[in-house]
Amino acid sequence: MKRILIADDHEAVRSGLRAVLAQRADWEVVAEASDGSKAVAAAIESQPHVAIVDFSMPRMTGVEVARRIREYPLLTEVMIFTVHNSSVLAQQAYEAGARAFLVKSDANKLLLAAVDSLLAHRPFGVSKGSKEFDCGPAHLADGRYGLTPRERLVVKLVAEGYSNKGISAILNLSVKTTEAHRAAAMRKLDVNSTAGLVRYAVRAKLIDA
Repeated sequence: MKRILIADDHEAVRSGLRAVLAQRADWEVVAEASDGSKAVAAAIESQPHVAIVDFSMPRMTGVEVARRIREYPLLTEVMIFTVHNSSVLAQQAYEAGARAFLVKSDANKLLLAAVDSLLAHRPFGVSKGSKEFDCGPAHLADGRYGLTPRERLVVKLVAEGYSNKGISAILNLSVKTTEAHRAAAMRKLDVNSTAGLVRYAVRAKLIDA
C-alpha cells in the first residue's frame, strides 16, 4: 500500500484530493495537515511515500516543508500544490527538494499521473495547462521538429532567460543532462545560438513575443 500525506489549510481542498486519490485501490491517505509545521510532523510520524503540500500555508510554506522533509532520512517525495502558475515558485520548490509542482486547477487531470511519477521517483513538472511550463505527460512531442516534451521545455526555459544551471535546478536534472537536451533541440531545430532557440520559442508560442 502506497502511503500519501495531504497538507493544505482548506478542508475542501483536502477532501477533493482524497476523492481523486481514492481512485487507486493501492493508495492510502495516511495523514493530513492544515499547516506547514503539522505537515512536517506528520511526514516524520507517518513516513509517506508522497507528500502533497500546499504552497501557501500557515506557520510554514510548502517550500519550507519540502526543505525540512529533506533534512530527515525519509524516502518521501514532495509535490508542491498551488494556485499559482509561476516559474519562479516552481524553481523555489525544486531547489528546496520538491520533485513535483502542480497547479491546483489541473488536479483532476494530472494528479494521479503526478503521484505515479513520484512513486517511481521521477520528477513531474507542472501541467500542459500551466502558463509557465509545458511538461505534463499528456504533452506530445513537437510533430514538425521531433522535439521531446523535455527538449521543448528546456527551449522554453532558455527563451525565458534561464541558464543551464537554473534549468537544471528547476527540472532536477544534472547540468550535463540539461546541456544534452539543449544541444539535441538545437540540432533538431537547425539553430546554432540562443537567439535561434528564442525565435523558435516565439513562433511556437512557448513564450510571449
